[in-house]
Amino acid sequence: MLLEHLLQETVILLAGAVLVSLLAVRLRIPPLVGLLLAGMVIGPSGLGWVAEIEAVEAFAEIGVALLLFTIGLELSLAELKELRRVFLAGGGLQAALTIGAVAAATWAFVPSPGSAIFLGCAVALSSTAIVLKLLGERGESDSPHGRVSLGILLFQDFLIVPLIVLTPVLGGEVPLSVADLALRFGGSLLVVGVVVLAARKLVPAFFLRLARTRARETFVLGALLSCLAMAWLTHALGFSLALGAFLAGLIVSETEYSDQVIADVGPFRDLFSSLFFISIGMLVDLRFAAGKLALLLALAVGIIVVKTLAASVAVAAAGFPGRTRLLAALGLSQVGEFSFVLMEVGRRHGLLGDDGFQLLLSAAVLTILATPLLLRLAPWLADRLPLVAPPVSPPGEDRSGHVVVVGYGLGGRLLARELREAHIPYVVIELSVEIQRRAREHGEPVLYGDATRPEILSHAGVPKARVVVFTISDPAALRRAVTLARRLNPTAEIVVRTRRVGEIEELRGLGADEVVAEEFETAIEIFTLVLRRYHVPRNVIRAQTRVLRGEGYAMLRTPALGAGVSEAVLDALAAGTTEIFQLAPGSPAAGRSLRELDLRHRTGATVIAVVRGEVPNPNPAPDTVLEGGDCLVLVGSHEEIDRAFTVLAAALDGPAPGSPG
Repeated sequence: MLLEHLLQETVILLAGAVLVSLLAVRLRIPPLVGLLLAGMVIGPSGLGWVAEIEAVEAFAEIGVALLLFTIGLELSLAELKELRRVFLAGGGLQAALTIGAVAAATWAFVPSPGSAIFLGCAVALSSTAIVLKLLGERGESDSPHGRVSLGILLFQDFLIVPLIVLTPVLGGEVPLSVADLALRFGGSLLVVGVVVLAARKLVPAFFLRLARTRARETFVLGALLSCLAMAWLTHALGFSLALGAFLAGLIVSETEYSDQVIADVGPFRDLFSSLFFISIGMLVDLRFAAGKLALLLALAVGIIVVKTLAASVAVAAAGFPGRTRLLAALGLSQVGEFSFVLMEVGRRHGLLGDDGFQLLLSAAVLTILATPLLLRLAPWLADRLPLVAPPVSPPGEDRSGHVVVVGYGLGGRLLARELREAHIPYVVIELSVEIQRRAREHGEPVLYGDATRPEILSHAGVPKARVVVFTISDPAALRRAVTLARRLNPTAEIVVRTRRVGEIEELRGLGADEVVAEEFETAIEIFTLVLRRYHVPRNVIRAQTRVLRGEGYAMLRTPALGAGVSEAVLDALAAGTTEIFQLAPGSPAAGRSLRELDLRHRTGATVIAVVRGEVPNPNPAPDTVLEGGDCLVLVGSHEEIDRAFTVLAAALDGPAPGSPG
């Protein structure tokens, strides 16, 4: 009976989720909002189709763990180290300001000062799962505000232990002991640190053993084990499940198996994280919320305003400009999932009554429902509010005809190096204080500023620049900056790097001359390598890649890839071709004559020229003795040239396998 009941509720749960999600897609409501609404509709206070949500909540916790596990997989320890300033300064200040503001606002309306402080603690936490999922869907995980949000959210995950320990103290049941608090938190942190260090040694060997089995089921089970075991361990130490799963993902990301783990865990993550959002909707008592709707709306708006202001000040203290402050602050303005756990603990210790619990929970769910809308509105607000522009470094000289590079990540650094070596003048605009400082220490002409502000672009000399290159990872900021750059300089060549294929046409419409899509450039590189392996002439390959890029990657976007390949390439694949083989110093073929090698007889390929240094020798005589460094120009079919390459590499004495005669 228990199995039948559980199966029945699972079917109802999934059916309701699918129906409401389909309706949300038709109404263009974010999927996350649709799942929350599905939970409200089918939950105990709605239609009552699912009356017991304990099992759903358990699955939901697993979903959050898997979501954070995959986020950790996509990071690295080096990238995490760059977040330390945001983690400490931004996270600490955000929590302190929110707790203080909420406690001050509620002091007169709650039974005790401890209750007011507790409310501040519950409100201070934001939703790691929701924020990171929405940022990932929008392609903004690697943007400045995405990195800032991650740093602050990680601090909040570490803050959970002190808040749980502090809750009975605020309820007056346990005397305040700073030593006990520090001992428990420090001890738990130490154990987590030891486990992480041990896991960094054991996990690579563990996954190597799994990979050697070549059994996909074993690999999937091992990946889930590594995630859930670390999540269980951190939960046992008082931290959140999400934190342990994130650390597990971070450790696995340092191995060569991270991509396969992401592919295997992805379907489980999507299923269980969907259950998480449904379970949050189920917690809401709709009858209670309907009776106090005006109060709930006012409370939710107040929470969003307070958290936005507190996070904005915290991000500013970490050294980020106005646009990043606003985008990150609005993203962190909701009340997080672990706040529900903390509220339950507070209710047990008398800090919240039943009505207060439901009032705060319902308002928290409203803030979560508002988050997708706030993230969608944030770029629009950032472009129109009179945000204070960040200070900029003096350009040093009045530039003209130079290159402006926006973003000093890997792509920006490589471009700057090449420009420097070619003696082409350039200026870099960078939003990160730390990156800008390090770049200037190495003599780079870097301005600290937000490229979505016209005064920053003007200060970098965009109106007089010959080329403007954008390598930033924030899609909304990229669109705004390209528009401004084109407005400031109608004649400049604007080159843009993007990750999303769907943005190519939009960016061109905004003024970009060239848009480089990372995934298509990867496809073109693979295409080039394959054709080279078949000895297609390099000029044919270059012509084909020019066609691909000239058509805006249209060939690669068509369903039938073969229809987009030019006849020239197909003809080249079918016919013979020409290839070059360079003899390395000390090659077995060096010191031997063409007559001795007898490539024509042994392989079928013919040497039509020998290039030594810069001097070509067409139609070389059979007695020509080869030297290390010589380039041999070969002509023949693909198979004949393959055999010739084998002979030249090994300088075999006998006939090559499969050679004619």
